[in-house]
Amino acid sequence: MPGIRGVLPVTVIVIAKAPVPGRVKTRLTPPFSPEQAARLATAALTDTLGTVTATPVTHRVLALDGPPGPWIPNDSDIISQRGSGLDQRLAAAFADAYGAARQPMVLIGMDTPQVTPDLLAEAAMPLVSGDADAVLGPATDGGFWLLGLRQPNWSLLQGVPMSRADTGRVQLGRLMDAGLRVAMAPELTDVDDAQDAMQVAALIPGSRFATTLEREAGVLEAGVLETATPRGR
Repeated sequence: MPGIRGVLPVTVIVIAKAPVPGRVKTRLTPPFSPEQAARLATAALTDTLGTVTATPVTHRVLALDGPPGPWIPNDSDIISQRGSGLDQRLAAAFADAYGAARQPMVLIGMDTPQVTPDLLAEAAMPLVSGDADAVLGPATDGGFWLLGLRQPNWSLLQGVPMSRADTGRVQLGRLMDAGLRVAMAPELTDVDDAQDAMQVAALIPGSRFATTLEREAGVLEAGVLETATPRGR
């Protein structure tokens, strides 16, 4: 990784839901079935966790809502999500992951399987060097795909409206109003709906997510054609 040497004293947190049909990627349904959406979520999460494993950091944490599965790498510590809303769950994940390591943290979700080790390491660098107190990675839908903090602070997230077109702007304002020096990571697309899924898959051909999407889209197309084709007697 250009400009990055050795292992970074950073905790990378992945906050995710267990890929259970009907509980994940519900905006993919339709056109996909809940079972297909869950398989796409599994692929996205597996790719994301693989990227985190390949990132040169000292600590990896999975903040999980739901039962663990075989997609969890052996190098990840697992903590349970807590809190009633996503803002509280994010704040709690930072607080719980800080623990004994007490080092800068970078948090991402399971909706950006296109993330790379370089992107994560480069986002963490300003926190490690002390050049920034926070890092924010904006998403194309107006939210954010990455948030990095040097230390947890519940007030930085509590009450920030989530899953809205202004979430990223409000979160950035909250960080700046607290007097933090904020570095910006590149903008990425979250996989929320089928169009997002196709755009992201095109960026990472050969990935588990891309191959799963191709397979599930083929199944979907075959079903549509079968339904539309008149059956002979």
